[in-house]
Amino acid sequence: MSTEFKLPTEVIDLPSKGLLYSEDSPLASGQVEIKYMTAKEEDILTNQTYMAKGIVIDKLLESLVVGNISFDEMLIGDKNAILVGARILGYGKDYTFNYFGDKVTVDLTKLENKAINEELFKNRTNEFDFQLPASGVNITFKLLTHADENAIEKEIEGLKKVHKEQTFDLITRMKHTITSVEGERNQGKVREFVEKMLLARDARALREYIREIQPDVDTKVKFEGGPEGGLDIPFGVTFFWPDAGV
Repeated sequence: MSTEFKLPTEVIDLPSKGLLYSEDSPLASGQVEIKYMTAKEEDILTNQTYMAKGIVIDKLLESLVVGNISFDEMLIGDKNAILVGARILGYGKDYTFNYFGDKVTVDLTKLENKAINEELFKNRTNEFDFQLPASGVNITFKLLTHADENAIEKEIEGLKKVHKEQTFDLITRMKHTITSVEGERNQGKVREFVEKMLLARDARALREYIREIQPDVDTKVKFEGGPEGGLDIPFGVTFFWPDAGV
């Protein structure tokens, strides 16, 4: 007599509510089903090859998510929600981190998705208008996806090989975020604007507006001895490796 085993699953609510995906995308439902972690996923987390390539978390999520989901199109905030859900199912709700030498434990089940302005997403189009406040230049921008983040990381790695003492994180991210400048969509010209004309005050204003509207998990927590306004949980090495001992 054969016994059929079926892993339990949980449904994760996406911060975007699925509103920025095409209607034929599985992500448009606003929910993703994930499996509980098993020994197989722990093997993924300790795979040295995946670690060296920086893809261990991606491989973990691919193993846990049920159904044919395209990670490339997934918004970063939605991916974060799945990460938190996977961590809870794998190692429990309590997450401990160090804050200036003190150990702080938070309940991950208390984290909630940020409120979003659904009016901004009513056309299911990941592109938004914004006027840069200092220069008055009109731009459009998009919220970054998993594929965008991978492209940014590869571009930064290439730049660092040539210019070892410089940093390129902010400017590279802006080049991938801004989609048009005063109606000009040529990517070469958009990149030239970002590199030569984008004022620091405008870049900061754009980043703040993106943080305001971007669907994501609200990871800010308050605890005794912490900053008055709360602290964004540092997702360090112990998030998926609670036995790391750091």
